[in-house]
Amino acid sequence: MDRRAREAGGQGPAAVTILQELTTVDLASITYYWFAHGEVAGVRSIISRTGYTGEDGFELFIPPASAERVWNAILEAGAEAGIVPVGLGARDTLRLEAGMHLSGQDIDETTTVLEAGLGWIVGWKKDDFIGKAALDQQKSAGLTRKLVGFEMTAPGIARHGYKAYTAGGEGIVTSGTQTPLLKKAIGFAYLPIDATAAGTAFDIDIRGRRVPARVVPRQFYKRSGS
Repeated sequence: MDRRAREAGGQGPAAVTILQELTTVDLASITYYWFAHGEVAGVRSIISRTGYTGEDGFELFIPPASAERVWNAILEAGAEAGIVPVGLGARDTLRLEAGMHLSGQDIDETTTVLEAGLGWIVGWKKDDFIGKAALDQQKSAGLTRKLVGFEMTAPGIARHGYKAYTAGGEGIVTSGTQTPLLKKAIGFAYLPIDATAAGTAFDIDIRGRRVPARVVPRQFYKRSGS
């Protein structure tokens, strides 16, 4: 596959059924985060059962010259199921509802996996790795802040970079949106460790106005069967 391969794909409960019409690869046999080689709409592809939406779905890696052909084939195959093209704004809302971190916003060079609640991905039993000493030290000393989920308890939508105020100090919002599924404003924020328990009330500065919010579990939505 050309290194300049184009990425396309689909997410949602009908993804398997729609894509299966376009390929002889047994999509049901591809487990989450695995992939297979095959053809989609007659185009050679890497078919990956991945996506950053919290839903089941696929990402396709195809030659750039065939991108339009595959795109149109997917839309045609999914027309009866109501398939529609969406952009990064929709993807961002979906991944936030599913409690998924966005690199560069919720996690970056100023945060650690412990603060972000991602300690489970670290190979702690390894003798050494880049950053191990710093993580071990932070683990021993205890966290001073942690990433939490929150929901607004009064009208207002918090956005990336907005300041948060707790009884024990300031925090920072990393992601926020109004979710059409849950009908409320939600987000992620790093808060002082004493203010990270579920149900803790705090304020967020939204354009010069302090609006109340409360800490909730980071996964706002989980698809049935997952």
